[in-house]
Amino acid sequence: MTMTAAPSTQAARWLAIRPWIGVAARLGLAAVWLIAGASKVGDLAASGRAVNAYQILPYDAATVVGAALPFVELALGVLLLLGLATRLGAGVSAALLVVFVAGIASAWSRGLAIDCGCFGSGGQLAEGQAPSYLPEILRDLGFLALAGFLLIWPRTPFSVDGWLTGEPAVEDEDE
Repeated sequence: MTMTAAPSTQAARWLAIRPWIGVAARLGLAAVWLIAGASKVGDLAASGRAVNAYQILPYDAATVVGAALPFVELALGVLLLLGLATRLGAGVSAALLVVFVAGIASAWSRGLAIDCGCFGSGGQLAEGQAPSYLPEILRDLGFLALAGFLLIWPRTPFSVDGWLTGEPAVEDEDE
């Protein structure tokens, strides 16, 4: 009998803790986007130069993407902070993070010496400075894991989504 009780206890424990992991994931990812967007919104030209440093997009496209990116990041941060359209915010977050990881890996593989521009102006590094691509990729993969969690389990306590739908933060496992 003890063997059958253990899975039930583990399932109950998971159901109890999962919403709070979701809150931590949602607020953590919100903080990432709010800090990233806020660090760039004051100097959109520098953000454009950071995107251009990857040498993937034409200059004009890179400057437009660089100017728009801080506002997208801030919008994602606000949505996740509020818990509004959480699955959509997590999906867009995941897509952006995949693009960021691919961009950093591309810069690394092509031997570029750039600052990713993730939390600031970015761009070409000064002579003698070494890029930190592996930690940046690992960090973004961690953020991607948070977004993935929210894609699977978007309902969390203290969210506008839950308030609007009247749904509890814990869904039945059968759904």
